[in-house]
Amino acid sequence: MKLLNYSICTMVLLFTGTLAFAQKYKSTADTGKLNVEYAKVQNDIADLTTKLAAAKSDLPDYQTKAGNAGADAQNAAASSSNDAAKATSGNLQDSKDAKNSADDAYSKAKDSRTANNKVGKQNEKIRKLTNQLKVKRQRLKDLDIMREAIMAQIPVAQ
Repeated sequence: MKLLNYSICTMVLLFTGTLAFAQKYKSTADTGKLNVEYAKVQNDIADLTTKLAAAKSDLPDYQTKAGNAGADAQNAAASSSNDAAKATSGNLQDSKDAKNSADDAYSKAKDSRTANNKVGKQNEKIRKLTNQLKVKRQRLKDLDIMREAIMAQIPVAQ
């Protein structure tokens, strides 16, 4: 029972303390700090927007390369299969050609996998940049709210 009472009292204290100190900038003396952070957040948003645009513009290139690598891998695998079929009833040279063809097919399959991984990494990069941009925009909105609260405190001279 004591543990429950302590827990409830602690939660109430934390909740009221959080509400009381939720706004970082409260007075006109904090306006300078608020403006510095506001400018920093705006610069961060501009940088993230530029990085996101670059990442999105690079994505089609990665996808094209991955598609081409996949097609090359399939063609190499088909060629390797044909060479292997010849080698079963052929001579030593046919066996060597089949081995070289299999090595080439394996190499192209690895290239295709690498290209697909690059597409996945680019998509992940776009997702992370988008989330960071969302967080920065929310912070900018919070700073706007704090700025309006400070401006509401200042008496208007007429």
